[in-house]
Amino acid sequence: VPVLGAGALVTVAGTASAAAFGWSDDGSNFVVDTGANLVFKVSKSNGDLTSFVHRGVEYQGYGKNSHVESGLGASTVTLTASGSTILIKVVHGSLIHYYAARSGENDIYMWTYKAADSVTMQRYIVRLKPGLLRFSGGDAWDSAATTTIEAGDVFRATDGTTHSKHYSGLRVMDYDYIGAKNAAGTVGIWMVRSNHEKASGGPFFRSLLRSGSTGSPDLYEIVWYNMAQTEAQRYGLHGPYRLSFTDGGAPATGLSTAWADGLGIQGYVPASGRGRVAGVGINGRDTTYPYTVGFANADAQYWAVASASTGYFSCAGMLPGTYTMTIYKDELAVHTGSVTVTAGGTTTLNSITIGGDPSTAPAIWRIGDWTGSPKGFKNADLMTYAHPSDPRAATWTGNFIVGTAAASTFPCYQWIGVNNDVLVYFKLTAAQAAAAHTLRIGLSASYAGGRHRVSVNSWTSAIPAAPGNSGTRSLTVGAYRSYTSTLTYAVPASAFQTDVSQWTSSS
Repeated sequence: VPVLGAGALVTVAGTASAAAFGWSDDGSNFVVDTGANLVFKVSKSNGDLTSFVHRGVEYQGYGKNSHVESGLGASTVTLTASGSTILIKVVHGSLIHYYAARSGENDIYMWTYKAADSVTMQRYIVRLKPGLLRFSGGDAWDSAATTTIEAGDVFRATDGTTHSKHYSGLRVMDYDYIGAKNAAGTVGIWMVRSNHEKASGGPFFRSLLRSGSTGSPDLYEIVWYNMAQTEAQRYGLHGPYRLSFTDGGAPATGLSTAWADGLGIQGYVPASGRGRVAGVGINGRDTTYPYTVGFANADAQYWAVASASTGYFSCAGMLPGTYTMTIYKDELAVHTGSVTVTAGGTTTLNSITIGGDPSTAPAIWRIGDWTGSPKGFKNADLMTYAHPSDPRAATWTGNFIVGTAAASTFPCYQWIGVNNDVLVYFKLTAAQAAAAHTLRIGLSASYAGGRHRVSVNSWTSAIPAAPGNSGTRSLTVGAYRSYTSTLTYAVPASAFQTDVSQWTSSS
């Protein structure tokens, strides 16, 4: 028996270590050896990923398998091998899921074809064995030292801080992969996301990426989620996405799969069947902010980040079709247009001039800059990785004096029962007070039709029409953006005083 140093971990693998590239059948599973340092098993009865052994260590599970949704159930599972590729096909009703392995690679490639709502497909969940890997960041916590405070998935730790699988702090455009490492930093397991062309919500969508709980660590590829969602589900082939095993370093992020062109994957479109859009530049930008160009239709979505110096943008690998093109200043739509993509071609656009930026309109005063998000306001940075009740949040109450207070002291969120009736004090000249004015309030999200009724001194506005309401939860799960909208109020001159005026915003 070998003598191990303090803190050493012994793990007995459930299968043999990697040897030659190939596959076998153990009666219950297809067993795939990548010929590198990875052996994995796929259930022949339901298509679950039941085991993944990297360098002799089993990292799968805590009583649950890895699978589409929470498991598809009885499915038809077949395997084909062609040269350096092994493909496993799982058919469950109208849904088809694929696993692929390449000789010499420590990766499991996946695609999921969803034809209709007859089979639920919102995510693929990778279940990791507790105790072997460590997460870091806002979504990492010790499940044994928390209490539940909302909906069974938001928790408060003993130090008062709040945690949830929702609190990644990342928009979909902000990351290429998510994962965890062992304590020594010598093993990393990563979910490399797809390009999300068949997902929904656009480049700024936020959703759960992993569960940081030590008791049930998970990795996710999310293709549809109804929290703060602004689009209908898209159908077709999701992927490829990839479960990648490394020696602690970051995974390769390229998902080029030209080797899969001839595998017969349902809905697969090779590079030759795709096109590109290139824009010469964007005029009228505020170079303080990044600009993103989004493309969307009922079948697909894409985005590209514009050059900070010229506004040039390029988006490749797009499915043929006509798209609505939206240019965003930070996260606010400031220009829309239409563009058509053809297979094998490049659609070149001349310089585009922005005409819809509200920040260019003259104003007597502003609180912050309307960019489609609450960035820069009180507690905004914290809210993507913590619950609003978190003790790290500054008090949600307090009034505001225009010209004296910074925008960072104005609350990023408002609720009727928490910080209703915020007072904003401002001064007008006699000439300004003698005229009618327009007040505008930008909303990045609204729950249950919430909007403001405004009072200016003794005058009170009508209640405006309800803004768009998207999905289920939003603000408490780190998602501050859904349907952005601007509320407009025509304030008569009779509302103003010649000395000091104030308006009250009531949620």
